[in-house]
Amino acid sequence: MATSVFIARLIGPFLLVVGLAVFANRDSFRTLAEEFLASRALLFLAALITLPAGLAIVLTHNVWVADWRVLITLLGWLTAISGAIRLIAPQFVVKNGRNFLRQPMMPTIAGGIWGVLGLILCFFGYR
Repeated sequence: MATSVFIARLIGPFLLVVGLAVFANRDSFRTLAEEFLASRALLFLAALITLPAGLAIVLTHNVWVADWRVLITLLGWLTAISGAIRLIAPQFVVKNGRNFLRQPMMPTIAGGIWGVLGLILCFFGYR
């Protein structure tokens, strides 16, 4: 449980701030995401950061229980898998990322997901 609380305290505020930043700067976020997808070097660098970060979470917190702690495990797996996909199939990431960016509500949805996840983790990490 101590590991779960530590990771929730680490990731929760990060996700909350990212979610708020996306809400506050929706147009800028869309432009930033388009520039990110246009750069193969940034995709590669993101993979080099996200894959080990996700693996670190999975290796320290592979907890499959029916409570809030499973969110941390799922985030770890999703982070590791997204890093691997960026390395193995960057063209897939670019194609699907551009399709996602065409959706007008994309920044609102992304910011909402990150913000809610951040709030949940902050709640359980700091209560």
